[in-house]
Amino acid sequence: MTKIIIYTDGGSRGNPGPSALGVYITDENGSKLCAIGKRIGKATNNVAEYAAVNEGFNWLLANKDKLTPDTRVEFYMDSQLAYSQLVGRYKVKNAKIREMLFEIKVKENLLGLNAFYMHVPREQNKKADAMVNLALDYKI
Repeated sequence: MTKIIIYTDGGSRGNPGPSALGVYITDENGSKLCAIGKRIGKATNNVAEYAAVNEGFNWLLANKDKLTPDTRVEFYMDSQLAYSQLVGRYKVKNAKIREMLFEIKVKENLLGLNAFYMHVPREQNKKADAMVNLALDYKI
């Protein structure tokens, strides 16, 4: 595969409150490779956003044998804060988020691929958002 597109979202009903992550993964042609919705317990919205990115990396690591050294990995998220922290634009002050960011960077290095992060409007992240809501509603 030459490009993998990973849409991520996290949500919390209450902040903190019951939380879930959503991940929707496609290839360069838009064909679905995976959809994940998972409850993560009581957490903040920001923790849920990072948990979703981490879950995207878990999928990549589990499917590493299908990737080539030139595979481009693009993460799309509607969280301006998570995006800005992942690309180094904003400092990470929260200890839990800093730990999660470190975990993500370790996985980036393990893969040895180029990972790119992009912020998108919420309307362009509906499939990952739907996975969050399905998980929070106990439908998956």
